Amino acid sequence: MIETIEFVLGTISNTASYLRLWALSLAHSQLADVIFEKTIKEALDANSWIALFFSQLIFWTFSIGVLLMMDVMEVFLHTLRLHWVEFQNKFFDGNGKKFKPFSVSDLIKE
Repeated sequence: MIETIEFVLGTISNTASYLRLWALSLAHSQLADVIFEKTIKEALDANSWIALFFSQLIFWTFSIGVLLMMDVMEVFLHTLRLHWVEFQNKFFDGNGKKFKPFSVSDLIKE
């Protein structure tokens, strides 16, 4: 019974983790679309090369500043998720043995 509960909770946790990554990807996509529409698309509609030049500067500044940082955060969260959630689900077994850290001084005493 306990293993079933742990499996269900693990499934819910994994799903929530992947939904968080999906939400970040969706926000990244929508933000990139809004930045493009408000800078380059409006400059193209204005049919001015000066406006296009400055809109590209603004576009690349926001793209590198905001979107790249969102990508870094997304990669960090995914790596954290893989190391913490996946690793703990596969290799951690709470079987009730008392944790005894490795100690050189204990080995010398024995």
